[in-house]
Amino acid sequence: MSATANVSKADFYEVLEVSREANDQELKTSYRRLAMQYHPDRNPNNPEAEEQFKTCSEAYQVLSDPEKRAAYDRYGHAAFQGGAPAGGSPFGGAQDLGDIFGDLFGEMFNMGGTRKASRVQRGRDLRYDLTLEFEQAVFGTEKEISIRRQEACDTCSGTGSANGKSPATCSGCGGRGQVRFQQGFFSVAKTCVRCGGTGTTISDPCAACHGEGLQAKKHEILVKVPAGVEQDTRIRYQGEGEAGRFGGPSGDLYVVLSVKAHKFFERDGDDLHCMIPISFPQAALGTELQIETLEGPATIKIPEGTQSGREFKLRAKGVPHLNEHGKGDLIVEIRVATPSKLTKTQKELLRQLSETMLVENTPTSRSLFAKMKDIFS
Repeated sequence: MSATANVSKADFYEVLEVSREANDQELKTSYRRLAMQYHPDRNPNNPEAEEQFKTCSEAYQVLSDPEKRAAYDRYGHAAFQGGAPAGGSPFGGAQDLGDIFGDLFGEMFNMGGTRKASRVQRGRDLRYDLTLEFEQAVFGTEKEISIRRQEACDTCSGTGSANGKSPATCSGCGGRGQVRFQQGFFSVAKTCVRCGGTGTTISDPCAACHGEGLQAKKHEILVKVPAGVEQDTRIRYQGEGEAGRFGGPSGDLYVVLSVKAHKFFERDGDDLHCMIPISFPQAALGTELQIETLEGPATIKIPEGTQSGREFKLRAKGVPHLNEHGKGDLIVEIRVATPSKLTKTQKELLRQLSETMLVENTPTSRSLFAKMKDIFS
């Protein structure tokens, strides 16, 4: 029978007093708080507290394991009763031996043995989504952002103990993090339930952080965005994530950039593209156009006979190469606009022009398209 089969049928999330969307840190924080509250050492001769302690431990054992949690969310307690639920094992082909034979034999079959768990833990990485204007992504900018992160508790200096006292050696395992006992012909190692395998215990937890050693605080950081960044660019700030537990290293902060669209330009790599409409007389006779670039106005010379769709390249008027010298280009596409409304005078002039530019309106293959352009040249 599974070790979790004997646990109370109360909902594991309710047992740990967390929501079903709780993350790993929230699960761990709530479990540690409840474990300290119901620990047998703090509740001698109290069977109800001892049973609650066991229930909390079993709930955390399941919900802290991604595969077990997924199975529990799908099948509930049935995931751990009488083997795998209908449809196969919730853990795939490699079930945890602790769930098949119970914690006792599961740890016995662990070839490496139970190791002492370290109290020192690396802090979590954090993500911050930062939205930029199009020009800010092209030319670079600086943005001050504010985040909330777990930092070392000021009251206990991150030790988790009141008045900053160091954790005491666990009396249950003598600091080894595990206890051994004979089971028939076997010597079985089991994680110490008093210290959770760390080898130390906090007898007087800090009231400010409930023994966690961490507190949520607001932190501001200046983000320097280099010129030429694109959508979904990630900027890493090493050590700016959440603080590690009990002196562990801090995690990292990843700033993920989102770039707003421009009303005029479209980006393709480090090149910019835009479309400029011109009139038929401008296309036929040629003209000079003054257009706006991201760096100010520029002039394009349109030769006579320019066809709709022709592209003109303005070199080095695009986006700076990220962390390199040079820039992309600005590609301007010409579109000949057909007027939707004409005056009587304009219509008469076009009729006269049309009589001098006769074109046989019959279907033609695309291969003859170049020949038709000669009519207007």
